[in-house]
Amino acid sequence: MGRLSPPTNSRQARSRNMAKLSNSLKALINVPFARPGPTPAPAVMRDVLGSIASDAVQKKIGTRPWLAISTAATFTLNSPDSLPILHAIASSQRDQNQVQTAEFMREVGLKCISFNGIPRTINCLNAFYASLPKTITSRLSTSSSRAPTPSNLGDVSARGRQLWDSIYAPFENKLVDKLALSHPDLPVHILNCHYGPLLSDPVERNGLASTGRVLTSMVAIACLRAQTGVGPQVLSHVFGLRKAWEDGSWREKNGESEEVVEWLVGDEGLEWILSTVDRIAEVLGSNFAPAREAKL
Repeated sequence: MGRLSPPTNSRQARSRNMAKLSNSLKALINVPFARPGPTPAPAVMRDVLGSIASDAVQKKIGTRPWLAISTAATFTLNSPDSLPILHAIASSQRDQNQVQTAEFMREVGLKCISFNGIPRTINCLNAFYASLPKTITSRLSTSSSRAPTPSNLGDVSARGRQLWDSIYAPFENKLVDKLALSHPDLPVHILNCHYGPLLSDPVERNGLASTGRVLTSMVAIACLRAQTGVGPQVLSHVFGLRKAWEDGSWREKNGESEEVVEWLVGDEGLEWILSTVDRIAEVLGSNFAPAREAKL
């Protein structure tokens, strides 16, 4: 004798209940120690970011390098309220305007997905867009540039592999093999979902900003440094930034000048990148991978 189906009324009642959460479950989801909300912008945030901008002016490296790492660190540390402050300071630089700055910050935030995951980028990009006045949002690009098609898949894959090889040479093939031992789809996903379509810049931008080879490596360093707990990956991307200088991939249309790149890839420039991220993390607080406390 087959099992009897529950009465229709019972199924409907259960379906209605699935749309509701108990008070205890909602309380558990939002329990304070789980830190369910974003990081607020501290009162000193404007001063810190202003100091970073002034430091970049003194070093004559332009706006994009410091804006890239500051945006990446802010996304990583989940502080959407700090983004309009950052936008206002960066827009005041003589080589920037409000729309260009917003487009650049959006592109950096998108690339943060490869290092931080999707949720923080969603929350920060949504909040950032909502913080901008209509005079800016009405001029932001609304055309996508990364939609896959049968005709562009080969180019996207090749572009991703080119970036991968540039960053990890001379160990690019050995690293792919090592990742595949962990899971055969791991390098496939990394190359074809991140390095190809996201981290490497599409040729056609449709009004969107580009970060380029050098700043993409700087975004990686900033995200990973702000996270904490991933020192080997920070080291890999520090060398990856230097590889851009060694293989000449830093030479790009609308990229940073030779003098700026040469300084950024040197010890002084790399120390500046790490220290700048540390300054932001100090005021926002680490919330990605807190260190373990020693047991007594």
